[in-house]
Amino acid sequence: MMLAGGTLAVGLALLPATPARAVEAPASAVPTPPPLPPERPEALKPPVAEPASPTPPARPAELKPVVPEPIREPVKDVIRDKPSEPAKDSPKETAKPEIPSPPPSPPERPPELSGSAALALKVTPPDDTACRTRLKRLGVDFEPLPPIAEGQCTAPLPLKVTKLADGVTLPQGATLTCRTAEALARWATEVQVEAERTLKHPLTGLELGGSYVCRGQNHDVDAKLSEHAFANAADIMAFTFGGRASIAVKALPEGSDDAQFLRTVRMKACGFFRTVLGPGSNAAHANHLHFDERERSGGHRLCE
Repeated sequence: MMLAGGTLAVGLALLPATPARAVEAPASAVPTPPPLPPERPEALKPPVAEPASPTPPARPAELKPVVPEPIREPVKDVIRDKPSEPAKDSPKETAKPEIPSPPPSPPERPPELSGSAALALKVTPPDDTACRTRLKRLGVDFEPLPPIAEGQCTAPLPLKVTKLADGVTLPQGATLTCRTAEALARWATEVQVEAERTLKHPLTGLELGGSYVCRGQNHDVDAKLSEHAFANAADIMAFTFGGRASIAVKALPEGSDDAQFLRTVRMKACGFFRTVLGPGSNAAHANHLHFDERERSGGHRLCE
């Protein structure tokens, strides 16, 4: 036993001495917590929120007031008054078909435009002051007449024409509107030129078969009113000249000066009147030239 203890002591004495910090190294490797910050001053501490008040108990159902539901208007009234499109997030509204609203009813006809009162309405006639000025410059003798109102036959501003340019007379006179009188006067100047060129005699007058006459077309009482019923037409029966016999309007043998004169002045009339009829057009115009200013759709003219 003694030997063993001496041997152990010798062995321990031979071991190298270990520095003290090497033994303490494991203790220094354990991290220590950081120091706590100092306490915040009282003046900088946030106020402590007060605890919320407890929720009051629910009111018994028998003591709750009854709120009436709002009255909703019918769907058709909403659509009629506000024809707005339904919202995109409401598929039920978009699925409903649109209810068409009926068109508004037209207003009732005023009593003054109904029945016999409508026939008594007076329309302001067009101003023909400029036209009358042109007639005077053309050398036309005329005088104004009272308005014509014979049933449906009317002429608000008729004129009585007695003489055209270059001394061409109208022995029977003519009751015409200013527009028709101007067309007749301008055509007569062309007739005068043709008379002196073809017949070598001046034109002195026009014999008229009628101007204003309240009648139907072709003297048919059941036909549409003629332009004569509006002082808008003239019928030429014959031409008179100085120094030679007059020429009646009728079918003449071709090749004669009289036939050439009638054919030429008839064609010239198509440039002044909207309707030109004469021998060969129909039986009703076999003995005169009919001129009028009837308005047609598209400005169409009838020259036969």
